[in-house]
Amino acid sequence: MRFFRMLREHLHISTKTVIYGEMMVLSLLCLSIFLFKTDPGQAVMSQASRLAGYMNPLENIDGTDPDKTGTDKKEAKNKDYIKWVDFGVTSEAMNQAFRLDVDTCQADVHLNWVDLLAYLGTRYGGDFSKYKPEHMTAVAEKLKNGETTIEELTKDMKYYSYYRQAYGAVLDGMVGQFEAEIPAGEAPAAYLPSGVAGGAPGDPATVWVTKYGLKAFSPIAKGFPYSDFDDFGVARSYGFKRQHLGHDMMGQVGTPVVAVESGYVEALGWNQYGGWRLGIRSFDHKRYYYYAHLRKNYPYQSGLEVGSVVQAGDVIGYLGRTGYSRTENTNNIDDPHLHFGLELIFDESQKDSNNEIWVSCYELVKFLNLNRCEAVKVEGTKEWKRLYGIKDPLVPVQPATPSQAGPAAESQAEPLAKSQAGPQTESPGRTPDRPPGRIPGGIIGSFRQKAPPPFSYPLTRGCPSRPPQPHL
Repeated sequence: MRFFRMLREHLHISTKTVIYGEMMVLSLLCLSIFLFKTDPGQAVMSQASRLAGYMNPLENIDGTDPDKTGTDKKEAKNKDYIKWVDFGVTSEAMNQAFRLDVDTCQADVHLNWVDLLAYLGTRYGGDFSKYKPEHMTAVAEKLKNGETTIEELTKDMKYYSYYRQAYGAVLDGMVGQFEAEIPAGEAPAAYLPSGVAGGAPGDPATVWVTKYGLKAFSPIAKGFPYSDFDDFGVARSYGFKRQHLGHDMMGQVGTPVVAVESGYVEALGWNQYGGWRLGIRSFDHKRYYYYAHLRKNYPYQSGLEVGSVVQAGDVIGYLGRTGYSRTENTNNIDDPHLHFGLELIFDESQKDSNNEIWVSCYELVKFLNLNRCEAVKVEGTKEWKRLYGIKDPLVPVQPATPSQAGPAAESQAEPLAKSQAGPQTESPGRTPDRPPGRIPGGIIGSFRQKAPPPFSYPLTRGCPSRPPQPHL
């Protein structure tokens, strides 16, 4: 501080000014130590650099580099896709929009839940701390009464298109029409050979009914406890200092992990960060679901391999604590948990790059807790399987595999051997030489009732096997 004393003596600066200057220098030193020498500080720096790269995702959306000229610039202009998404929609807002969607699925004006959320997201600038149920109710009433349309309502909203694309990339595959297997005792008369509601002697144990509602599931099977908190973006230090780009769900080793959405297996095997991990790509290619730290010795449902197709709700693996090691099949995670991650992909160049878009899943998992798939133990094995199936119209029809119908195979040797081909990076990538259309197996098989008369009812809570509860 001799510098300040010299200034005071030669420039006649007051003592108070010198004290203020000294405090500012000390504050800057403390801030520097925090940012560069502590894990929380590293997380702040990482987030700041991320935001600096994508400060306005709507600006320069065509990906053009101002320094490029000629052919390079023309090629860059053809890349018109979103570069960054901050998904901050609350579970309460998702739940309200979802129920409005389901309640109007057979009305003259069918409200789309993603449209409603995108409208509010545009109004709030993406900040759903401003959310109030009456805001959504007001716009829903205008739409239902025919006073306006979503197109008319949003035509002057500069950023509505961005929010619709961003929120749609997360949510578009989660609600729609599907077939669900339910107990005969819960089926309408039209679906039963006897024609008697609730079933009669001679009726099958289960039947298939058509539903409209939530066809995505919580990653943890029904009846298995877990705990979680909002840990997206917190500091991690194994390997290198970085942000945690996922959501940890703490549970018991062996807890069945289920597919959130129907899709195909894009990555399977060992990763030094995620341990035994599994990556599933949605059929529209916009979502990559990442399930990591699976169980030692028996991480996956038998029969799964890269390219396998899974239905939403299928058991795909088992919670564990593998990872943080270059040595395969190593338990190096202190607390057993599922690392569940969601990557958005607007252009294939974003996959396995420095421009990956991972979004917070905390509020999404809270919302998906409405729909947890029931699983039963496969006797004589280490596996579980879903109790009731669904048929997503997006999934090609394939024969059943042992992983979803009948006794499960005893050995995990084949899928574990395939792990050697997996990339050793934090976020595992796709296998480009395996076309999405090729489906070796993995889809459930079960009794299929002959097509009954048209009938549908909404699902608003619980597994598809549960009776409708549209007003809870």
